[in-house]
Amino acid sequence: MDRALWISWYDLPDAGRDAYLAWAHGSYMPALAKRPGFLYAAHFKSVVAQGEVPGGGRLAHTKDPKVPAGNAYILIFGGETAHAFAHPTPRKLHAELSAEDRRMLALRQGERVNIFTEEARADGFDAAKREPNAALSPCIQLGSFQPGPDEADEDDLLAWYAQCRMPAMTRLPGCVAVRKTVSVSGWAKHSVLYEFVSLAERNNRFPGHEKGRPDDEAWTDRLVRKLLHAPGSPNVAERIAFVLR
Repeated sequence: MDRALWISWYDLPDAGRDAYLAWAHGSYMPALAKRPGFLYAAHFKSVVAQGEVPGGGRLAHTKDPKVPAGNAYILIFGGETAHAFAHPTPRKLHAELSAEDRRMLALRQGERVNIFTEEARADGFDAAKREPNAALSPCIQLGSFQPGPDEADEDDLLAWYAQCRMPAMTRLPGCVAVRKTVSVSGWAKHSVLYEFVSLAERNNRFPGHEKGRPDDEAWTDRLVRKLLHAPGSPNVAERIAFVLR
């Protein structure tokens, strides 16, 4: 069970992009996926979501220049626990790679890195449609954010996911799973990962899924306006490659 996620968001330049992707999919991801405690690697490319924009214009994004803004690509390693990514840590692991590997890694622009550990997960309405022998689902929506400024805001966030958002995903056709995570390392403190059968199903089903449930709509509106998201969050992305251990 993948109880921890090492996630990197980044952009790539036009020059060298194809070479980087060939290296990442053919060499880097397979090599790391074999490490003790690692379970898989999954690479995603962010897309422009159709329908309602995630958050409906209610979301605030950090303007802190210390938070890198890359998010065109999302690379996710699944681990048994967060400690799978501590022997060594990602920064030290990368420093120990070959000169050619480090040259490829240097093509990443605006890279932001988090290690998350699982808080809770729930099967979606279409959990039975999860692909066998694959890493994560073909489409994901990934949000990463800081809580509101008051101590009570984190209690509200905890309750909202447990009582509102995660139960809603169990009723939503097209949703395979949802998991809420918290950060062990990196900005931001909280993250949520939704898995969908496809981008088309996500676009058809997710926008407006709270409509007709007034209490959920009001709670969601009040809570999400307090969050401070990472640049580009929440990302909607399609899987372009995966490797299993």
